[in-house]
Amino acid sequence: MPQQVTLLLALLAMQAWSIRYEYVDVSKNLSYFLMSMEFAIFQYNEDNVDEYAYKLLRVRRSQRKKLTWIYLMDLEMGRTICKKHEEDIENCPLQEGLEEKKVRCSFLVDAFPIYTQFTLLNSTCVDK
Repeated sequence: MPQQVTLLLALLAMQAWSIRYEYVDVSKNLSYFLMSMEFAIFQYNEDNVDEYAYKLLRVRRSQRKKLTWIYLMDLEMGRTICKKHEEDIENCPLQEGLEEKKVRCSFLVDAFPIYTQFTLLNSTCVDK
């Protein structure tokens, strides 16, 4: 068992090292990054069982995998008073008090910009 734990830790360290050097920072305003981010937030809202929509509060990381259109993003989002399928969620106020919820998510999105096609490769979210 200790050998398995050691092997797992070594693999995680190698993955963390490779991610550090495979990804480069990109502008948060880069058009393909923005489209990928909008897709990730939309997909989060679609997959979430909560009836209320979440919107972007802060971009903590914006990166692109070298030689690809794969974007890695770390986002903070807040729960709004609007339902998922309402329009203009970006201008919807956040919930306050006991209903207030915030999440921090990492998304990995593969963009195929020529056809405006996006694929969510991975997502991990934790409540804040």
